[in-house]
Amino acid sequence: MSKIKKGDIVGRKSYDRDVFFKVIDIINKRQKKYALIKGIDLRLTATAPVEDLEPIEQRTVADYWRKVMKNNNEQLERVFNRRNEERECYFCRTLKLSNEDKKKIEAFDKPGSVLHLDGDEDYLSLCMTTYKKMGIPAHGYHVSETEQQKEVVQYLEEHRPDILVLTGHDGLVKGKEDYLNLENYHNSKNFIASVKAARHYEKNMDDLIIFAGACMSHYEAILEAGANFASSPQRVLIHAYDPVFVVEKIAFTSIYDPIPLKDVISGTITGFNGIGGFETSRVHSV
Repeated sequence: MSKIKKGDIVGRKSYDRDVFFKVIDIINKRQKKYALIKGIDLRLTATAPVEDLEPIEQRTVADYWRKVMKNNNEQLERVFNRRNEERECYFCRTLKLSNEDKKKIEAFDKPGSVLHLDGDEDYLSLCMTTYKKMGIPAHGYHVSETEQQKEVVQYLEEHRPDILVLTGHDGLVKGKEDYLNLENYHNSKNFIASVKAARHYEKNMDDLIIFAGACMSHYEAILEAGANFASSPQRVLIHAYDPVFVVEKIAFTSIYDPIPLKDVISGTITGFNGIGGFETSRVHSV
């Protein structure tokens, strides 16, 4: 077996290499080597014995990324097609445009602004590129899950966004099965603390719409803390791009219309098992 080192792309033999991970650290514990690993496109962290890891060939990784980007581009195409259909519907309903009707149509091209704090720098870069492709004004910062609660308010004050994304990595601690116990999650408590800090800054859930969580996060507790949308109702893995597609639907919904929950979630990659939340309205920022 080749030596596993930091930066390697690996799979877990005990899971039949079902997820590709990047090794972010090697630690010694009880005279045994373990690796701290993160999904390369799924917002999941885990700790695994080094002996259970198998390196993935560069060619295989490259092929995998091509499939990921192909799927993302197809999702983007669906987004743009949906926007065009929504514009056409408004025009059909408003052949004689009043001033109020004109404002409604203009609202489609004036998307809400986004503040995105991400515990993973690689994922943040992917998300920021996708925001740009979709025409969403966004400010992104690489902030570890443990530090987000300390820094979120200063960024909110600086940018005054319509939408806040708090994400990174999470997951159930290995061997733990009680989904309701916050102590059994890697970062859910951190996301909850960050949501509470943001909600203390802006209490109105329509004036600041919050998405928070990552793979397998404690969905119910994050919503209870004040988030509009969260992961993960069925404790499944969510994709790196899922927060972006939640944001897109909200950002491009007319400021005069409610946002049906099913429309938001159906636009994500993971779907209803991975993302949930409340019906809300996007309030225009002054």
